[in-house]
Amino acid sequence: METVLNDLSYGFRNLLRHPGFTAVAVLSLAIGIGANSAIFSVTNALLLRPLPYKNADRLVILWSRSPGLNVPQDWFSPGQYLDVKTQNTVFDETAITIGASFNITGAGTPEHIDGARVSSSFFSLFGVNAMMGRTIQSEEDIPGKPPSLVLSNSFWRRHFGAAEDVIGRTLTLNGNDFTIVGIMPPDFLLNNEVMPAVNGIKNADLLVPLPLAESAQSNRGNEDFNIFGLLKPGVTIVEAQSEMDVIAERMKQQYPANYPPNGGLTISVVPLLQQVVGDISLALKVLFGAVGFVLLIACANVANLLLSRAASRSKEIAIRAAVGATRSRLIRQLITESILLALLAGLIGTGLAYLILKGLVLFGPDNIPRLNEVNIDARVLAFTFFVAVFTGVLFGLAPALRFSRVDLNEVLKESGRHTIRSTHGPRKLLVVSEFGLSLILLIGAALLVRSYQRILDAHPGFNPHNVLSLRLSLINVRYPKPETITAFFREVINRLDRLPEVESVATTYSLPMSTVALAWEPIRVENYAPKSGNELIISNVRIVSPEYFRTMGIPLVQGRYFDQHDAKEAPEAVIVDETFAERFWPNENPIGKRLQRGGSASWRTVVGVISDARQYSSEKEPPIAVYFPFEQYVARNMFLVVRTTVDPATTVSTITKEIQSLDPEMPVFDVGTMEQRLADSLASRRFAMLLLGLFAIVASVLAAIGIFGVMAYSVNERTHEIGIRVALGAPPSRILRLVIKQAIVLTFAGIAVGLICAIAMTRVLSALLFGVSATDAFTFAFMPLVLGFVALVASYLPARRAARIDPIVALKCE
Repeated sequence: METVLNDLSYGFRNLLRHPGFTAVAVLSLAIGIGANSAIFSVTNALLLRPLPYKNADRLVILWSRSPGLNVPQDWFSPGQYLDVKTQNTVFDETAITIGASFNITGAGTPEHIDGARVSSSFFSLFGVNAMMGRTIQSEEDIPGKPPSLVLSNSFWRRHFGAAEDVIGRTLTLNGNDFTIVGIMPPDFLLNNEVMPAVNGIKNADLLVPLPLAESAQSNRGNEDFNIFGLLKPGVTIVEAQSEMDVIAERMKQQYPANYPPNGGLTISVVPLLQQVVGDISLALKVLFGAVGFVLLIACANVANLLLSRAASRSKEIAIRAAVGATRSRLIRQLITESILLALLAGLIGTGLAYLILKGLVLFGPDNIPRLNEVNIDARVLAFTFFVAVFTGVLFGLAPALRFSRVDLNEVLKESGRHTIRSTHGPRKLLVVSEFGLSLILLIGAALLVRSYQRILDAHPGFNPHNVLSLRLSLINVRYPKPETITAFFREVINRLDRLPEVESVATTYSLPMSTVALAWEPIRVENYAPKSGNELIISNVRIVSPEYFRTMGIPLVQGRYFDQHDAKEAPEAVIVDETFAERFWPNENPIGKRLQRGGSASWRTVVGVISDARQYSSEKEPPIAVYFPFEQYVARNMFLVVRTTVDPATTVSTITKEIQSLDPEMPVFDVGTMEQRLADSLASRRFAMLLLGLFAIVASVLAAIGIFGVMAYSVNERTHEIGIRVALGAPPSRILRLVIKQAIVLTFAGIAVGLICAIAMTRVLSALLFGVSATDAFTFAFMPLVLGFVALVASYLPARRAARIDPIVALKCE
């Protein structure tokens, strides 16, 4: 221990004696370590840290999947839930939930709040009790009980000011009085950051009972419910999946009319953490690989610095060996100094990681799950310490091994030139490695940039400019009949249409780029010959008012839009999108063709074909879609879209005032422009692109510093040689070319290595690309030119200094 402390003390003093070297080395490493710690912190929060629930590793969510219908993920019916609940042997607990929206009235300004209806088992499944009062009881799973209500902790503080006498009070939701029976603890969150959105609900602030009637067992058409399960101790996902396969097969045999053989049914068991993280895991792995490359480049830079410095310390090392230091003792001393350097970099890197994380949370997109939980905890600190020690050994080992083997007779001579020259090969190899790694990052970042540009260039199928969108939710008490709902929306449209700044107004059930899920149904096409005898056609069903297409700027391809005659009294008109028409009536005129919706016996006539409108993002091809007039299929929750002649954001207050003049208790919520919704749908991709681009730039700068260091050292070492060349008549331009040629050779070698590796490694990005190949020719041709230019600029300063060497001074250096 005394020897180790002596080594540390000497190493620290040695670093202080060379502040320039120490500052450059520590800063290079701090950038790499800080970036790695920051991305690990994100990975830790999203992938490694368990969800904030008891027995989180045993929590699962079930999804209904119909591969034959191209339905990758769907909800369940009450009957399916009861089958799973009563027939399974793998779950300790199951719970059923459904998203709910509530209008709060009678307490000042009307407010819309998201919530969920849940079975009483929901709370025991998640292992949570009420902080105040109680949760929903098992007797409330039966219809007929007085309506009760459990509040989230944040809603209790926001709406009631954390009043302790709130238990027993009533809250008017959708015109009905609910008694508050409990307050959830502050660490219990029911939102899409810690669990999947419950049927489109982003944040459930209100929890109410979900009673199931005796007839629920036969309810197999209303597939709008989530099912959660708590695995029994020791039961694996594979075992649970195997049993769900048996139950699904039993359902198909017992209820053949509900599960046609062409559609099929599977029940998938998904760990809740996996569901929460979703597609972000691939992007995280790519970013982790990127920062790993940055760290390797930083290590190569520091190793280069140590090789230079160790060469200048060759006499010191030789003297140590001469007075009895063994080779292992010399290696330990040099490695100790390297680790000390890395630990200093780790300390600064931790601070840098903290700043990076603040930026990630502040500027990161809202749809990255659990991003607000990202922080530097004990696991991150341990990771940072390990990375620092590992990098200290990594970049210090080669110089230590090289210079611990000394030739005393050679080194103790006055010049010791042989020892210095022996660093050329390793230094050049490190620079080549730096450029290869930098090129891989640059190509990856460029592919994401080009992919993002292709997405921006891809038309979403509508014109988002100057379109405001908002949602309205009509409660049953005030609007009990379909006629009253239709009349309200018609009056709202008429009133808003009269505003001078409004160009057109429409309503729709599911808006593009929103979180509201699309409805889908089986469709039968007249005179269509199925490809196989049991083919089932599944189409999106979109409910819109006549002005919807004009308001959204969706082009008409053939036929006409809906008009005022396509109402409930004449429900025969439908509009299809281009993909639908091309699939079922290729090379034919689709106008006048007929189709049936679901189990309906009436035929609908196609009156128009519109351009495909992308629903969830510009990068995902939309499924086939059929549009119906909203009067035929009335919904209480609808979007309003308003095309304006001015900035739509400036019309929000005017539009809200008009709506509430018609109904003072009508909250207006989910307000946003379509341009903003479109931008939000690309936020995660844009964020990943910017991060990878930033890391690629940092890597390029570090590589440029590396080649600058090599060239500067080479010029310094060859001063005598260059002086002779100049004395013999070599012009400055020839000396300039001599040095730059050496840099170009190293750069080309690095580019060649980088291209070979990039061809293999960029295939990992394929799932993140849109409209661009992982081996895009333009990217693979252009980015080496960029890196070559960076290398040329970095080597120019040492080359210019070499060209200006005074031969008299150079010849005296010996």
